[in-house]
Amino acid sequence: MGLSKAIFVFLLSFFVFYGRAQSDTTNIKSYTDQVMVRANIDTNIESYIFSQGEGKNENQMTFSINNKTRTSFSVDYKIISATLSFSPHFISGNNDDELKGKSSYTDFSLRLFPQKFIQTLYYKNVKGFYLENMKDFLPGWQEGKDPYIQFPDFRVQSFGGSTAYVLNENFSAKSIYTQGEWQKKSSGSWVPFLDYDLSIFTNIIEGQKSKETQYKIGANMGYFYNWVIGKKVHIAPYLALGLGGKFSSYYENLGDKSRVNAQYVTIRMEGGLHVGYNTDRFLFGGKMNFSAYAYDQKNNQTVENNNLYGLLYIGYRFAPPKVVKNTYDKIQKKIPVL
Repeated sequence: MGLSKAIFVFLLSFFVFYGRAQSDTTNIKSYTDQVMVRANIDTNIESYIFSQGEGKNENQMTFSINNKTRTSFSVDYKIISATLSFSPHFISGNNDDELKGKSSYTDFSLRLFPQKFIQTLYYKNVKGFYLENMKDFLPGWQEGKDPYIQFPDFRVQSFGGSTAYVLNENFSAKSIYTQGEWQKKSSGSWVPFLDYDLSIFTNIIEGQKSKETQYKIGANMGYFYNWVIGKKVHIAPYLALGLGGKFSSYYENLGDKSRVNAQYVTIRMEGGLHVGYNTDRFLFGGKMNFSAYAYDQKNNQTVENNNLYGLLYIGYRFAPPKVVKNTYDKIQKKIPVL
């Protein structure tokens, strides 16, 4: 399924479920007194697009890492959800070192759910890229036979997060984000949120170092709907649109400190569809998500990054060990928001 078809499906689901949301009520079951562990596998490996030139003379280079599948492990307790993600080298699609070079990927995220807020923080470290669109530069290049141009010292470090607020108190965002709650009756909600990100791109080519720092901030509005089927299954689509800004500083040679600054207006669209099965102990499900990100560069509308990816998860809940409960209670006395 292409990105355009996926967007159409999510838009259709969005309007269908939004119409249902007007008369539905909800009843939420909380699992905050339980520890939940989850294992996830997904294909959400981002690529980065760099543009040079303008109009018909513009050239785009798409840089990707030699990791097509990502695994992650999550632990949830009370209002805290922590996730560590990485790309195991033994999985097929993550180890084509001969043609694409070696890559490393680590991602840590922390999500908090104080009252109706959703606070997300993350750190991502990626190193080792290859030029994905080789045929744009070498028409005779053959996929699967010829090696890609590799950039082993190309590294991206990202620090960021988002702050969201759920407008409908009868809607459980936690049941969709982390499965920390279960919504017994269907309901939906508008969710405004801010997203912010600092990314540092560094590279070394023939001994010459380059560095680019990007700051991104955006204001978004999304609509989430949780359609409950029976007592254990739910289907949850969402759609969000946003507008923001991107500010970048580029040093081509760190030795002479020559810097190029740029500012852009950004447009963002993302959506997804989550299907889950839940019991008090076991849970599993899948998600399909898309995202499209564009920016205005000197009156030319340029798509910088878009992707469509899937995720599968399985989880288990259990009573917290005494040491976990006692430690959390002590911290909560000092930090009441927890």
